[in-house]
Amino acid sequence: MEALIALSATPAERIPVQREKICEAFYLGRVPYQQAEDLQRELVARRKAGEITDVLLLLEHAPVITLGRNARRENIVSSLETLGREGIEISETNRGGDVTYHGPGQIVGYPILDLAPIRKDVVWYVRTLEEILIRTAGDFGIAAGRIAGLTGVWVKGAKLASIGIHVSRWVTSHGFAMNLKTDLECFRHIVPCGIPACAVTSFRELLRHPPDRAQVEERIVEHTGKLLGLEMRPGRRATLERREPCRLMS
Repeated sequence: MEALIALSATPAERIPVQREKICEAFYLGRVPYQQAEDLQRELVARRKAGEITDVLLLLEHAPVITLGRNARRENIVSSLETLGREGIEISETNRGGDVTYHGPGQIVGYPILDLAPIRKDVVWYVRTLEEILIRTAGDFGIAAGRIAGLTGVWVKGAKLASIGIHVSRWVTSHGFAMNLKTDLECFRHIVPCGIPACAVTSFRELLRHPPDRAQVEERIVEHTGKLLGLEMRPGRRATLERREPCRLMS
């Protein structure tokens, strides 16, 4: 089950926090894309088995272009030689959506959540992720919103954040990427999300003095808890112990 282009759905204003609905938030710093993919797969399996609670991973990647399950290769417009010279990798993934770019200065969020006790509605979940990011942007004076028929978060027609998810047995993976201090020139290598002439923007482009990453991540965690009815807690190392080491960076 995957979200491609979300149809109309209204995000919850707030779901009351349910007993034992805990979500651990991890701040991982920079993690190689494939390592993050492997981590998500393991956490999804453990969430399905009831071994762990919900998890939110916040991180960034080295430069990489990712292709969703419905991506078209022609939406990568630069040659492999050009991408190689600039140190940009290409990776296929099982999330919904088309082509996107990840790189330093982005806040990437991977919620590993069991939607069954929250709300079994994939479109609603995508809209709620959008709402989390819209409210986060608003906390710093950015008037972000939606564009009808498209996923993501937009500011005056330019894309501030992309969303692409995967859902299996109501457990989510993948998530969102919001441009904080991203080098927007890197998007010239792709047709972002398969949308021709799609402009992109960032906190740094929109604000004279963009906030620190930790400030924005803190607001994302707070809005995630409120809108999804989760009690957000700091991540415990024990939750990540059953995998190859991944250095945690606060």
